[in-house]
Amino acid sequence: MPKMKTHSGAKKRFRTTGSGKVVHRKAGKTHLNEHKPSKRLRRVDAFGTLEGGDAKKIKKLLRK
Repeated sequence: MPKMKTHSGAKKRFRTTGSGKVVHRKAGKTHLNEHKPSKRLRRVDAFGTLEGGDAKKIKKLLRK
């Protein structure tokens, strides 16, 4: 049987850490930033981690 392919959309948006957590970039930073408060933009700079069922789904898509 052939190898399973990694989900292309998922591999662009998520990655796994060494300890197996799934991390993603937070939304709301790419455009229309002029009117957004600096505090909000700093908050969305950081990476977020996925928990529970969401992380499980993404790991399946990433074949991890």
